[in-house]
Amino acid sequence: MDQLLAALRAAAEPTRLRLLALCAEGELTVSELTDILGQSQPRVSRHLKLLCEAGLLDRFREANWVFYRLARGGDRDTAERLLAMLPAEDPVVALDRERLDQVKRKRAAVAEAYFRTNAQDWDHIRSLHIDERDVEAALVSLLADEPIDDLLDVGTGTGRVLEVMAPRVERALGVDLSREMLAVARVNLERAGARNCAIRQGDMYQLPAPTASFDAVVVHQVLHYAERPARAIAEAARVLRPGGRLVVADFAPHELEFLRTEHAHRRLGFADSEIMEFCREAGLTPQQPVHLPGNELTVVLWLARKEDPARTAEAAPETRAVAR
Repeated sequence: MDQLLAALRAAAEPTRLRLLALCAEGELTVSELTDILGQSQPRVSRHLKLLCEAGLLDRFREANWVFYRLARGGDRDTAERLLAMLPAEDPVVALDRERLDQVKRKRAAVAEAYFRTNAQDWDHIRSLHIDERDVEAALVSLLADEPIDDLLDVGTGTGRVLEVMAPRVERALGVDLSREMLAVARVNLERAGARNCAIRQGDMYQLPAPTASFDAVVVHQVLHYAERPARAIAEAARVLRPGGRLVVADFAPHELEFLRTEHAHRRLGFADSEIMEFCREAGLTPQQPVHLPGNELTVVLWLARKEDPARTAEAAPETRAVAR
């Protein structure tokens, strides 16, 4: 009851209720919220602090920027119920949404400019391997047989894996080191209406997540940039829950040297034995890889599972019974 009352007190103020409604629409910075509300930054920051303390909003840092969004845990249910009672035709709420649309259009323009600058290089690489839709279908197939509450996409890039997996998971988080790529992903996820997805700036070697916090981790076309691929897989294994699954999608060994010299690929593909050994060293059990040959590059999806001691213990009596 105390927690509920604290949440209601935090939201029971016009500016804070407006902030709650705006942050339910996506991740917003203090400066963006200040522009939308037409209030001073100290005032907006103070309101945001109270909403975070009440568990209604989440706060996270991305380099020098700080973003806010509706809480993933905490009192999210309370926030959603309050927002459901907010009249959509209210003139203040309507004006806030108009200004929010302006913010999103500005974001989209910046993201599209960055994408246009790099699209030619990305299209050239994509032309060398199988259609990305086939890779996505194979990824979905590998993970489709078990429910996923929490999914992590390492090196999320444009956020495409999150878009594909959003309808199939409860929650998804994408991590990338590049703020420019995060800007692209943020716009793409907003357009797709993937509200169960979030993105964060983070390093593949030091993921911004607690140990054993995800049911599935995807590392899609990222490992060939890694100086220490084994460590990246070990870090992915750290955040997997018992019984969780890791999918690595990357290239089989090839000899296209221009990918190293012109596109910063540190590794020209990986052998099955190498990735499977990385997984074993990280405490994962490799499964049969899936090979998707293309024009000049073969995409491989390697699947590995983190063993669940409880599940193993349950299976042990059955195994002994068969042996007898």
